[in-house]
Amino acid sequence: MHLGLLLCDHIPQEFQHHASDFPDFFAAWLPEGQWTIFPVCDGQFPESPEVCDAWICSGSRASVYDDEPWIHQLKAFVRDIAAARKPYVGICFGHQMLALALGGRVSRSPHGWCVGVHRFELEAPESWMGPAQPQLNLLISCQDQVMALPPHSVVLGRNPDCPIAIFRTGAMLGIQPHPEFSPGYVESLVRSRVERIGKEKSDIALASLSNPLDARVLGEWVSGFLRERLA
Repeated sequence: MHLGLLLCDHIPQEFQHHASDFPDFFAAWLPEGQWTIFPVCDGQFPESPEVCDAWICSGSRASVYDDEPWIHQLKAFVRDIAAARKPYVGICFGHQMLALALGGRVSRSPHGWCVGVHRFELEAPESWMGPAQPQLNLLISCQDQVMALPPHSVVLGRNPDCPIAIFRTGAMLGIQPHPEFSPGYVESLVRSRVERIGKEKSDIALASLSNPLDARVLGEWVSGFLRERLA
């Protein structure tokens, strides 16, 4: 399975002891993929959606509504992926970009920062969600969230602080949490952002990082999602 990674950010140098860059996290999370990296945040875009079997879109410190040339170009490319009926999985920023590109709405969450290990309730289970389980514990780090879905979408996962945590529209999947991240990386992020997040919420997030994670389960599900749509 040839996966194209639409890379929307780079790991800051002070955190590169966790991974040299975000592709390392994705390769560990979805190990069966053969990856081609497209640093779209640097203006390096694929020629067309046809050059890869499926597409993964990473997170970013940017917001999908920022007025940046590469963000506008990425929005158009996500629409091209949809028109080509290619599978797509968006993580955090990539999840929000999917919603925005196809007619949804993204903004700052009224809940503020959502960070640490959170439990998400699964709804409307689908055939690729196996082995099935009713909840997933996943890492998350975001201020922006999808506030309104694009047409013909279904919510698959939610919690009170993130009502649209996972959604699908056609062959395209949006995931607000960061299943590819490690707890150590999120710990470094939180400690560097205490003033922005707030001490109380940061302390809760840091304490949550010892909770068990279901990132591997979600990775198996995403692999099944991609295989099912490429069959």
